Amino acid sequence: MTKHPIISAFIFFFVLFFTSCNPKTENSTDQKAEAILSKMTLEEKVGQMAQITLDVVGNGKNRHASNEPFSIDTLRLRKAIKEYHIGSILNTTNNYALPPAQWNEIISLIQKVAIDETRMKIPVIYGIDATHGTTYTDGAIMFPQQITIAASFNPVNAYNMARVTAYETRASGIPWNFSPVLDLGADPRFSRQFEGFGEDPYLTEIMGVQMVKGYEGMSDSVQSPYKVASCLKHFMGYSVPVSGKDRTPAFIPDNVLTEYHLAPFKAAIEAGAEAVMINSGIINGVSVHSSYDIITGLLKDKLKFGGVVVSDWMDIINLHTRDKIAKDNKEAIKLSINAGIDMSMIPYEYESFCNDLIALVKSGEVKESRIDDAVRRILKMKLKLGLWEHPVTNIKDYPEFGSEKSARLSYESAADAITLLKNKGEILPLSKSSKVLVCGPNANSIRTLNGGWSYSWQGEKTERYTSKFNTIVEAIQNEIGINNVKYIPGVSYNEEGKYFEDYENGMKEAIAAAKTADAVILCLGENSYAEKPGDLNDLTLSSNQLKLAREISKSGKPVILVLNEGRPRCFSEIEPSMAAVVQTYLPGNYGADALAGILFGDVNPSGKLPYTYPSYPNSIVTYYHKPSEEQKRADGAYVYESDYNPMYEFGFGLSYTTFEYSQLKVSAKEFSNGDKIKIDVDVKNTGKRAGKEVVLLYTSDLYATITPDVKRLRRFEKINLQPGEKKTVSFEITAKDIAFVNQQNQWITEPGDFEISVGKLKTKITYK
Repeated sequence: MTKHPIISAFIFFFVLFFTSCNPKTENSTDQKAEAILSKMTLEEKVGQMAQITLDVVGNGKNRHASNEPFSIDTLRLRKAIKEYHIGSILNTTNNYALPPAQWNEIISLIQKVAIDETRMKIPVIYGIDATHGTTYTDGAIMFPQQITIAASFNPVNAYNMARVTAYETRASGIPWNFSPVLDLGADPRFSRQFEGFGEDPYLTEIMGVQMVKGYEGMSDSVQSPYKVASCLKHFMGYSVPVSGKDRTPAFIPDNVLTEYHLAPFKAAIEAGAEAVMINSGIINGVSVHSSYDIITGLLKDKLKFGGVVVSDWMDIINLHTRDKIAKDNKEAIKLSINAGIDMSMIPYEYESFCNDLIALVKSGEVKESRIDDAVRRILKMKLKLGLWEHPVTNIKDYPEFGSEKSARLSYESAADAITLLKNKGEILPLSKSSKVLVCGPNANSIRTLNGGWSYSWQGEKTERYTSKFNTIVEAIQNEIGINNVKYIPGVSYNEEGKYFEDYENGMKEAIAAAKTADAVILCLGENSYAEKPGDLNDLTLSSNQLKLAREISKSGKPVILVLNEGRPRCFSEIEPSMAAVVQTYLPGNYGADALAGILFGDVNPSGKLPYTYPSYPNSIVTYYHKPSEEQKRADGAYVYESDYNPMYEFGFGLSYTTFEYSQLKVSAKEFSNGDKIKIDVDVKNTGKRAGKEVVLLYTSDLYATITPDVKRLRRFEKINLQPGEKKTVSFEITAKDIAFVNQQNQWITEPGDFEISVGKLKTKITYK
C-alpha cells in the first residue's frame, strides 16, 4: 500500500500518553466477538462492513426515494440483510423526521429479519446524525447547535445536551450517533462552522469530552438502553480547506495538525468514544480515506483507538470519482479498506461494494486479517451496546422523551450562550413598555433558529414540526404584549430557492414604521443549510439585509441588531449605526424565548464568542495567530496594513453588570517538569445585577524556537456572582499545558519566560 512521507513523519514523531480500558469488560467483549467472528463466512464478514441508507430498503420507485408514508419493502430488506448480510443502516427516509413509535416499528422489522432469518443472527446497528438533539425524530428536544453551546463556556451544557439526546435517540430505537463534531472552526467561511465548538483546541477538547460522557456515560454504561455510541468527526483537519468550502483540499503543516487539530480527538478517544468518522477531504495532497498513515498508523496504532472507523457519505467511491487516485470503484475500496476503514457508508449501491471487496480478498489484494480486524471492531461495538439483549427499544419505556425538564435544559443552554457584543449607552435591556418594530428575514422563522440537521438535513422542513415553538417576533410579543410589537419583515428568504437567496418584502413599509417605534429589533443572519450546499462566495451579509439595516438606521431610532447565523457574517458597513448587537448563533427551539428574556432584562447575558468575529471577508485570523507587524505608517512613501483587526475578539461578550479582576497570584515564579503552578484570581461583581462571568486564563510563550502564538487559552471557568459578591477562582497548570509542537513535530516545553493573563491582569513565570 502507498505510504506518504509527510504524513509518515507526522506519525513517527508524534508523542502521546494513553489511557487503558477496563480489562475485565474488554476481555469478555473480546471473547464474545472472537467467538462470533470465528463462525462467519467471508461474505458475512464483508456485509458487516457495509452501511446503507434507509431508502434503499423502502417501498418506492427506486432506492433513492421512498413512498410516503414510508414503509419497508420486505423483499429489498431481505435481499440486503439475508443475501448480502448488511450490518448497518443509517439516516431517515426522504429527509423527514419520524415519530418515535414509527422508528420503533421500522427498526423492529429490520432486527427481526437480521436476528430471526439469518444464520449468524447478528443485529443491525442503526445510526443517525443527532447533532443537537435527535435530528430525525418528531417531538425530540432540539438543543442549540454545538457552536452555541461553545459560546456558553459551560461544559455542563454540552453534557446535558448529549445526555438528553442519547436518551431520546435510544427511545427512537437508534443506538449510534454520528456526533460530536471536533473539527476546529478556524475558518468562518466553512459551511460546517456551526457544528463544532469554535476555533480553540482546548475549548473544543473540554466540550467534546463532556459530550462523549453524556452520550456514553461512564465506563461500560454505553450498554444502557439510555445511552448511545458516539462517533467523533471528522478525523482530522476537515474544517480548514484553503477555499473555505466543504470537501475541498487543505494544506496543513504537520505540527499544526498535531498541536491544534489532533488534541480534541485524542482527549475524546481517551474518554471512551466508540467510533470515529474520517475526514472527507484531502490534506497536503493526500485523500484521508486512502491514508494508511493517518487511519491505521496514527488513529489505530499511536492513539490506540480500538473502536470502529467509519467512512463519511460516499467517500470511498470519491477516491475514484472526485480525487482521481483510484482507476475504478474496486480500487477505491481496496485503498480505503487497506488504509483502515472498518465500515463504509456506501450508502446506495451496496451490492457492488460487497462483491468487489469479496473479490479483493479472494485475489489477495486485501488480506482477510484486515477484514477480521474491521469486523471484530464492529462486533465489539454491537456487543457493548447490548444489541443482542435489546436490539430495539420501545417508546413506552422512555417517559422523559420530550419532557418539560429536558426542554428547560435546552432553554437554559441558549440563555447561557447568547452573546451581547455591543450595548451603546446601555440601550439594553429595553423597557417592557417599549413600542418596538421587529423586522428582518430571521424575525419570524423557527428554521433559522435551529439551522441545518434539524428534522431534515438542510433544516428546510423544520416549520412542519415546530408549530408550538416561538419565533423571535412571537417571543417578543409574549414578553411585552402583542400590542407593543409591530412586525414587518422588510426582507424575506426565498424558501423555495437556495438558502442564501432573499428578497425585499415590505422594505418601504418597515422603514416607515421604524419612525414611529421606540426601538427597532432588526433580525439578520442566515437561512438554514448543512454541508456542501452551505458553501458561499462572500462572507458579508446579503445586500438586501445590509440595505434594510442602512435605511432603518436613518429613522434616528435605536436599532438593536440580532444576529442569527451559523457562522460570523461580516457587517462592518452597518455596525457603527447599530445601538446594540446580540449574537444568538443557532439557539434551537427555545432560543427566541431566551433572546426575548435578554432583550427585556429577564436574563443577564453571559455568552462569549467561541471564535474571532472578522471585520472583513479578507481579514480572517484566529486569536492565537502569530505576531506580525502592526498597522502603521511606514517610513518613506509606503503605507500598508497588516494588523489583527477583528470586529470582536474571541472570548468577548458583555453583561448587564460589571466585573472587577484583582489579586492575580501564582504559587511559584519558577517551575520545572513535574511541578504544578496554582493560579488564583479574585473576581467581583461591581454592578447592581446578578451575573455570570467567564474567567479565561491565557498563557503566552514570550520567546521560542518557533514563533509562538500571541496567546493560548489554557483554562476557563464560568462563575455566578451576586451584586457585590467576590470569588477567588483557582486554576492549575503544568509544563505540559504550555508545550508546543516544534519543527520536528515533537511536543516540547522550552525553558524561558511565560506570561499568564486573566482579564487585564498579567504576571510572569519561568520554566527551567
